[in-house]
Amino acid sequence: MAAAVVFLPLVAAIIVGFFGRAIGDRGSQLISCGALLLSAVLGLLLFRDILATEQAHIIPLANWIVAGGVEVSWSLRLDTLSGVMILVVTIVSSMVHVYSVGYMAEDPSIPRFMAYLSLFTFFMLALVTSNDFVQLFFGWEGVGLMSYLLIGFWYDRPSANAAAIKAFIVNRVGDFGFALGIFATFQIFGTLDFGAVFGAAPKVVGTTLDFLGWRADALTLACVLLFIGAIGKSAQIPLHTWLPDAMEGPTPVSALIHAATMVTAGVFMVCRLSPMFEYAPTALAVVGIIGGTTAVFAASIGMVQNDIKRVIAWSTCSQLGYMFAAAAVSAYAAAMFHLFTHAFFKGLLFLCSGSVIHALGGEQDMRRMGGLWRKIPWTYGTMWVGALSLSALPFFSGYFSKDTILAATWASGSAVGRYSYCLGTLAAFMTAFYISRVMFMTFHGEPRAGEEAMHHAHESPWVMRVPLLVLALGAAFAGYFAYEAFVGEPQAGFWKSAILVLPQHTALVEAEQIPLTLAYLPLFAGLLGIATAYVFYIVNPMIPVRLAAGYRALYQFLLNRWYVDELYDRLFVRPAMAIGDGLWKSGDGAVIDGLGPDGVASLTRDLARRASRLQSGYLYHYAFAMMIGLVAIVTWYLFPR
Repeated sequence: MAAAVVFLPLVAAIIVGFFGRAIGDRGSQLISCGALLLSAVLGLLLFRDILATEQAHIIPLANWIVAGGVEVSWSLRLDTLSGVMILVVTIVSSMVHVYSVGYMAEDPSIPRFMAYLSLFTFFMLALVTSNDFVQLFFGWEGVGLMSYLLIGFWYDRPSANAAAIKAFIVNRVGDFGFALGIFATFQIFGTLDFGAVFGAAPKVVGTTLDFLGWRADALTLACVLLFIGAIGKSAQIPLHTWLPDAMEGPTPVSALIHAATMVTAGVFMVCRLSPMFEYAPTALAVVGIIGGTTAVFAASIGMVQNDIKRVIAWSTCSQLGYMFAAAAVSAYAAAMFHLFTHAFFKGLLFLCSGSVIHALGGEQDMRRMGGLWRKIPWTYGTMWVGALSLSALPFFSGYFSKDTILAATWASGSAVGRYSYCLGTLAAFMTAFYISRVMFMTFHGEPRAGEEAMHHAHESPWVMRVPLLVLALGAAFAGYFAYEAFVGEPQAGFWKSAILVLPQHTALVEAEQIPLTLAYLPLFAGLLGIATAYVFYIVNPMIPVRLAAGYRALYQFLLNRWYVDELYDRLFVRPAMAIGDGLWKSGDGAVIDGLGPDGVASLTRDLARRASRLQSGYLYHYAFAMMIGLVAIVTWYLFPR
């Protein structure tokens, strides 16, 4: 059953990818959606079986690599951690597949799109069920490849191509660090098997490793390098720049990549490697600083963006920061809990935004929306569920997971934990503000889409509405029902050996003991954010206009995303282009081509031109040349050598 869960999407991708033209659009949709729905059902049954076992269950499938003392088998590691990810990936992915039937109905390349979605899901499932670093890297690079193909799916659009290339290159930076981390791990432990590495981790505490002429703590070095991969994949500072641009892809792609799958791979990886990170406190501090900073950084940018999908994309960066902040104080269970709830409400928000775009014929600018709630009531209702869950209002899923994270960061008592709590609370206000801003600008107020657009605005078909309702149920109730198992008293029996937390790391246990003022401060911040957005965009819409004009420098700073892209352009892109231009013209053109093919051709042409002058056509010229040749030969033989 486990193999079926993982490989059904691959089978669907192969059939639809190679035979899509033969089976047609409808056949491609039926096969891919059917395979994913079956995978989701089997995933639920598999999760039930996983909960009934005490230890991780390893299912060997085949030998993969046997070379130079390295033996790597393709195996499936089944424990609570992989079970939760299987549940999340298959459910969200199956809903995205079904939703795509309606959203992409008019697209001319439906089989290709469905094949890409299914193949993406396979790589993600391979990642979360990996039993060693090589298989983890296989899934890691696989989802990176598929994100490139999906973001650039509409390859006739230059902006989509540019966004796909940007995502690919930025992720290669992170993946280079990730690969170095795997090399360091092999150097330290002599194996890449998770079980062997985890068991040996306590024994290598205090050992050092040479790196770039610097003697570094071995575990800290390996964990920091591995986390660099997570920074790229999960769009954290400073490798976050690709994620908002990825909105150039179709909306189902945004939901799949940015909700439950690729961007959460970094969080999953840190939690999976908790037996290593627990013995590397410096690495955990780096995780916390990056996560806490990204949470408030991305939220501040989301407050002023006007593209509905980009606002939600910046929200994803911010929410992933919360998850890393939790992992940094050894609250891995809280990180996974927020990953679990986030998958539902963020997937819902993306799909609802796609429904809005579908209703308005492709419009994404919220300044050209307004007054839509009567036109698309199903989308309106379900999107409010996602918005309130993201805002962490009581009894919605986000409330249980986000507040648990903030309580744990404060309870940790560490400087990094307190840093994350303060920034996370500030980000809670910003989060509630920007998502309420989305709701008020999109659905309330006077219509700004134009009379014709409003006349044609319509609710999405049922094939798109059903996934919204399924995800809305998760966004509303998943947190409440999963709270006790994930982070409550039964959590040790739930996670078993899937996550390691050292006895001295008690942040999650003590989270419920923090002062009530600190416990409810994030909730107050969220309510204040909603109220502020209501005043700004419903009561007096001129307030944000006046603020933007009065604080123009700050507004432009946030609107232009802290000018990080411009900074990277100056520091990396332009110098790289200048170096490339110089190597092209001076190196390749002047030296290699000049002395090589072009030089030889030019010399041959010049010699031929000179020789051609001897072919004058006059007989006495030829007789004179023969005479000179004869004299030269005679001279050669007469004079002694």
